[in-house]
Amino acid sequence: MDREPCPWRIVDDCGGAFALGTIGGTLFHSIKGFRHAPSGQYRRLIGSLNAVKQRAPRVGASFSAWGCIFSLIDCSFVYMRKKEDPWNSILSGALTGAILQARQGPGPMIGSAVIGGFILAMIEGTGILINRYSQMLMPQAPMEEAPEPDKGRVDLSMPSFFNSSPGVSSAGPGHYS
Repeated sequence: MDREPCPWRIVDDCGGAFALGTIGGTLFHSIKGFRHAPSGQYRRLIGSLNAVKQRAPRVGASFSAWGCIFSLIDCSFVYMRKKEDPWNSILSGALTGAILQARQGPGPMIGSAVIGGFILAMIEGTGILINRYSQMLMPQAPMEEAPEPDKGRVDLSMPSFFNSSPGVSSAGPGHYS
């Protein structure tokens, strides 16, 4: 899978995570606001809209912070290791989890690092399995033969409109420009 180069990848991941968090937060908080509002359809609708307005941007910002930190660490690993493989993502997930829990102390940092690494390992492992399985199901295309050096050449010179018939080069046969 081809991805954007690292400076643009960070911006792309940050924005994508914000959008994902905002959409998910909107769905979650609209249901929660609807359930916890006073009875009556109008009151429940207003409660749902108020909950979304107050809390969905926070969820989006939290997801955006996670995506930005993850992408920064991932690009750093690509730069330091000089290769792009699943280990970069797994280690990035673990470090991101640890960084986001740094204010709670070393215990929660370690727990969050283990969970972040595990989740990214599951995502990367699933992607690898899907790629291998889809390659097994796809028929292999036959190898194309290389064209012979002289047979594949085409005369691209412009014919002279006054001296010869159409399609015949004025330079004569066998001349390739």
